[in-house]
Amino acid sequence: MSDIRIVVAGASGRMGRALVRAIAETPGCVLCGALEAKGHPQLGEDAGRLAGLGPVSVALSDDPLPLIAAAEAIVDFTLPAVSVELAALAAQARIVHVIGTTGFSAGDEKKIHAAARHAVIVKSGNMSLGVALLASLVKQAARALLDFDVEVLEMHHRHKIDAPSGTALLLGEAAAEGRGVTLDERAVRARDGQTGARGDGQIGFASLRGGTVVGEHQVILAGLHERLVLSHVAEDRIIFARGAVAAALWGQGRKPGLYAIADVLGLVG
Repeated sequence: MSDIRIVVAGASGRMGRALVRAIAETPGCVLCGALEAKGHPQLGEDAGRLAGLGPVSVALSDDPLPLIAAAEAIVDFTLPAVSVELAALAAQARIVHVIGTTGFSAGDEKKIHAAARHAVIVKSGNMSLGVALLASLVKQAARALLDFDVEVLEMHHRHKIDAPSGTALLLGEAAAEGRGVTLDERAVRARDGQTGARGDGQIGFASLRGGTVVGEHQVILAGLHERLVLSHVAEDRIIFARGAVAAALWGQGRKPGLYAIADVLGLVG
């Protein structure tokens, strides 16, 4: 069986370079394309060299069409507008699209759902095994501790552009699902000034930004005279890259649809 050919979008960024390294270390897959934005100063450079590997004879390109046409999967930690465009192209080519991008609008989500009618799309706010397990635990805890207040605290590096993080929202969704409610109706994303007492059933979010923090998340369930704290600390982006590459391999031969990393790991249910 031949190796699965994978394109990395945003290949010169921190996550893109980690993805190139993860592909190089994973049996059964090979980097066949590296995408960057038009006008990017590193277009034409070797993706392997940028990732700290030796040259891999894959140069950064700003044209997705020929790369996607020659691939079985594209892995994408970029920007919402880019991911939506790539999802449409993946649907046309009938390849697997792994999306680790966060910060989508409701309109973006609808377009991705539409693309998933023709492509296998694996989309998650966090691609790590640890976070997938944490979300499962949060769902169970929220269901069991119905009278406990739920707060989600997250911290990321100073360059992150969206808040709350995709992982925080994923964990909030898990808590809401455990309670049998929707996150939209219970989420409180900011508190400032005279906010009044905390409302029953709210799911609160707090976002911290600074330094080079890869990602830290806590879900706090606070009851009368006791607290349960479930947490995850990401120490290196390679954990997300490895999960994304595993998702690209898992998606081969699957029925078109929108999946999550929990599906890849068999944690759904």
